[in-house]
Amino acid sequence: MAKKIIWSPAAEADLVSVLTYLNEKWSVSVTARFINKVESGVDLIANEPSVFPIINKKLNVRKCVLTKQNTIYYRENKDSIDIIRLFDNRQNPEKLKF
Repeated sequence: MAKKIIWSPAAEADLVSVLTYLNEKWSVSVTARFINKVESGVDLIANEPSVFPIINKKLNVRKCVLTKQNTIYYRENKDSIDIIRLFDNRQNPEKLKF
């Protein structure tokens, strides 16, 4: 059974930022393909959250690489999944805060 997905404010802002960038610099079709990748990744996370590796054991954070440029970081709870960040991998990794 799929768990409920909860987007953090930071993850929502990340998503808006990426979509804005894609719309301005690329095209509507590229944006639509990215949205499909996000939806597919989130569906997989909701249904099989343990399929992706834990990258921070202390905080129980896992990562799902969507594209070579973007990664979803999330935490599994008893009844839900918290999407913590949708990070642009081209940024300085020190900007990644959970």
